[in-house]
This record gives sequence, C-alpha cells and structure tokens, in this order.
Amino acid sequence: MTPEEFRREGHRLIDWIADYRAGIAAQPVMAQVKPGEVKAALPKSPPQEPEPFGAIIADLDRLIAPGLSHFQHPRFFGYFPANSDLASVLGDYVSTGLGVIGLSWQSSPALTELEEVMTDWLRQMIGLGEAWRGVIQDTASTSTLVALISAREKISNYALAGKGLQDGGAPLVVYVSGHAHSSVDKAATLAGFGAANIRHVAVDDAFAMRPEALRAAIEADRAAGRRPCAIVATVGTTTTTAIDPLAPIGAIAREFGVWLHVDVAMAGSAMILPECRWMFDGIEAADSLVLNPHKWLGAAFDCSAYFVQDPQHLVRVMSTNPSYLQSSVDGAVVNYRDWGIPLGRRFRALKLWFLIRSQGVAALQARLRRDIENARWLAEEVRQRPHWRVLAPVHLQTVCLRHEPPGLSGEALDRHTLAWADAVNRSGGAYVTPATLDGRWMVRVSIGALPTERDDVAALWRLLQDCAESAS
Repeated sequence: MTPEEFRREGHRLIDWIADYRAGIAAQPVMAQVKPGEVKAALPKSPPQEPEPFGAIIADLDRLIAPGLSHFQHPRFFGYFPANSDLASVLGDYVSTGLGVIGLSWQSSPALTELEEVMTDWLRQMIGLGEAWRGVIQDTASTSTLVALISAREKISNYALAGKGLQDGGAPLVVYVSGHAHSSVDKAATLAGFGAANIRHVAVDDAFAMRPEALRAAIEADRAAGRRPCAIVATVGTTTTTAIDPLAPIGAIAREFGVWLHVDVAMAGSAMILPECRWMFDGIEAADSLVLNPHKWLGAAFDCSAYFVQDPQHLVRVMSTNPSYLQSSVDGAVVNYRDWGIPLGRRFRALKLWFLIRSQGVAALQARLRRDIENARWLAEEVRQRPHWRVLAPVHLQTVCLRHEPPGLSGEALDRHTLAWADAVNRSGGAYVTPATLDGRWMVRVSIGALPTERDDVAALWRLLQDCAESAS
C-alpha cells in the first residue's frame, strides 16, 4: 500500500470507525451470533491475488461487526469499563502508523522519554509520592507477574543468577485475598512458587482482606519452615470492588520483610479523585502497584502502568544487554527493555498523551464522578425494591445485586439468577456479568462506558426487573 492509497483508504476507515461509534447505541449490546458462525462465513483458504481494500472494509460490516459484543455501548455493564476514548484511539493509530519499536532509548528516544513523562503524569494524578517510577506494560497480568518475580528475587538474593528455585531451599509463599483477581494465582504459579504455596487469606464482611488472618498465615508458615515472600493486596477487587486495608497490611509486610504488591487495576483510575484517596491510605508502604488506564480512565487497550519504588531492583531482575543493543548513552538514559519481560515495546505512551491532553484532568474527574453517582443511584433503587438485594458495599462504580423471590434459595436461586441474567444479555438491551459471591450466583453491574448516562442506567434497571420477574 502506497502512502497515497493509505491516505485514501485511511480516511474511509476513520469514517467507518466514527460511524460505528455514532451508531453503536442502536446495536444489540451482546453479539447475537452462534458459536462457529463467524468462522463459517470466512474463506477457508487465503486469497492468491490481492483484493480491493474497499472489499475488506465492506466485510467489517458484513462479517465482523455482527460478531462483536460492544464494549463501548452505553448499555454495556459487563466485566469492567473498557473505555477507549477516541482521542486515545488516534494516539494508538499514530503509534501503529509510525511503526517504531522501543528496543532501547537510542532506537526511538521520543518513545522512551514520553513514556517517562506520561507515567510521571499518572503518578501525580493519583497522588503517589515522588519516589515512585513507572513503566507501561500490556496488562495487569503481566505487571503482577513482574512484581512476583521481583519479590522472588529479592528474598532469594537473586537466585536467578544461580540455581533459581531449584537450590533446595525453603518454599517461598505468596499471600493474596480470597477475592484477588485470578491473574494473581496465575502469576504466582508461572513465577515458580507453585499452587501449594499460595495462601488465600480470609476476608471480612465487606470482602476485604483481614490483616489478623494475614498475620496468622505468615506466622504459621514461618513456624513450619517456609519463607513468606510476597503479599498481593487489592484496592477494588474484580467481583465486588472490595478495598483491602493497605495501612495494616503494609505494616505487616514491613515487619516480616515481605514484598507488598498492590493491584489497583480498575480502581486506580478513581485515585484521580481526592475524595477517593482514602482507599490509598498506606500505599507508600508498598513496593509495587499496577494501574490499568485502559480500565475506566479512557486509554485504548492495552495500557497497564506498573509503578515501583526501587527501579534499580527491577532493572537488576529484568535486564538484558546484548551487544547489538548497547550504545554510548546507556548510562545516562532509561532502557525500558530492562523494566519488564518483552525486549521490544510499542509506543503506548502516545495514547495516554493524546487522552490526557485532549481531556484534561478535570474532564476525566467529572466523568468518573458521574459513573460513581450513577452506581449509587442504582444501588439505592435496588435497596428500595422488594426482593432485591445489594450484596456488597458500593465504593466505586460496581453494584452487586440479586433478585431473591420468596421461597427460592440454594441451587434453585442460582438457576433463577443465571436465567434472568442470560435473558438480559440475550435481549440485546444490556450486558451484565454474573459471578459467584459466598458460593452463590449474583449479578455484577459495572457502570462506566464512555457514553453511559443516568437514562441508560435507569433503562437497565427496568430491564433487570422485567427479566427477573419473567424468570420467576
């Protein structure tokens, strides 16, 4: 494709995306296709000759769009807000169009230095101290893996330089809330701790980690000859947005010399609001944290900010220095290849730069406050309706609820919950996510798509009631 062809077809494609966003509210929120339907409509073999680019764009309408669940829909209330502000989309577009790769500072100095500035902007926006330094990873799953590898190497005195975890030493143990994201367990196993050395710490009535239970677990492992290595606390758990108490957890981490990593993947965006900073009380005792600007803040996926207080330790664990990447300025610059797992990196900082500059912090704050207020409104509506329950504190923008008709309990109640939740999603009028809480199914309503307003939340509430009563 020549630059002129790119100019012509790029304009058509931008128009297509703009039309998609402008008309998204008229589409069913959840994809209506059956399993295998998209695959069956695609050719089984690649074309031998070039096809007109217009045919490819046409097939976006014919084949691809009907097979999508629309995360940017005003009535998308599933999973988490996967906001992709169009200014950030353009930043991502520029990143791809430039086609540069951050192998080292010298390979693209602007890529590295803009990332340094953008992570520091984020640090300031969420109220972290000046000691914190950031790097953009792809997802929180990767960031948590990096954190646990860093914790492993700190307590083992850099065992990776020798026999690693095969030196026959005492088992290393990781402590997580019983409501921590599944990626934490996955990271712990991939980092070599082993599933048998993951402790799921008990939670309180608000589903937050109990510090006294954490202390008891650490003391029991030490008495048994095991080595406590890392604690992963969560501010805004996936299921209920529970808030683990960082101050007492941090004090325990310091007392026992254990690495503290804090997962604020979704809730971290709310730290740009001064009124939400109480959730961060004690954060300065942490060694690392992860915040996903692609959840709720507005950055296009993927964009995960990983912050540490000791970047030299991170570099020692993650560094690689092949001769073909060495340069005369290495001692004076940041080489982000030494701050994570991949050698090459995309120019992800552009989408943050475009987003923050085009919106400004004030507009980002206003949107998040809108979402939090809409969640509180819905929670109050649910509480006032007979046979409906709000099941967890509404700290942020997620409401956990259940319809409980008289005489229905146990597995029968589970079947009822899953039936009406499925009816909501299949209707195309909204998208919600069922999840289990205390062993029983409930429904999470995650409010925060960019175009979602009070009218959309009110329409969802009517739909929930209609589908639940029809399933009774």
